[in-house]
Amino acid sequence: MAHHILFLGFIALTFSLALASSPLQDFCVAKTNSPVLVNGLACEDPKLSQANDFFFAGLHKPGNTSNFLGSAVTPVFAAQLPGLNTLGISMVRIDYAPWGLISPHTHPRATEILTVVEGTIYAAFVTSNPDNRLIAKILQKGDVFVFPEGLIHFQRNVGYGCAVAIAALNSENPGVITIANSVFGSNGPIPAEVLTKAFQLDKTAVDYLQSKF
Repeated sequence: MAHHILFLGFIALTFSLALASSPLQDFCVAKTNSPVLVNGLACEDPKLSQANDFFFAGLHKPGNTSNFLGSAVTPVFAAQLPGLNTLGISMVRIDYAPWGLISPHTHPRATEILTVVEGTIYAAFVTSNPDNRLIAKILQKGDVFVFPEGLIHFQRNVGYGCAVAIAALNSENPGVITIANSVFGSNGPIPAEVLTKAFQLDKTAVDYLQSKF
């Protein structure tokens, strides 16, 4: 009898969770100037929504790669396309100069699937502790590669020409944590004694790295 009660309780919980994740309205166009703080962005009155709320122009334009990494990301998140709010999807265009790099980073709220539009890209991610395995592949035009949610990943243009990729993410606000910036360029520096021990560096090296960010 106890097993039956437990099973029925599990079914009820599963059903309630499924209902909780269902959309409650057709869409929730982001109201970016709202003073209301919610887990995401507040909604505009849907009766005021227009076609432009669901439209973004610009992914045909190359990003500016004249930076020290030689790369540029053009995001299409809820901040750029208000109609994406609450829909759980977004995308980016990534431009790479020859040998350009998208440095190691994570998306805390999304898995990413990347498609190469032009060029040759070395793409990789690192599995979690304790294995920390590097999973890497050289991608050509038309190839697709997936970066699982939360794992550190990066890409590098390994061709002599420019490269372009389009990536989709399963969050309208996937977030990004760039490892070098976060560790060595935090707003309020991480104490040097923490970094020297964690990275097995001397303080001079830590000071130098922090000065770069």
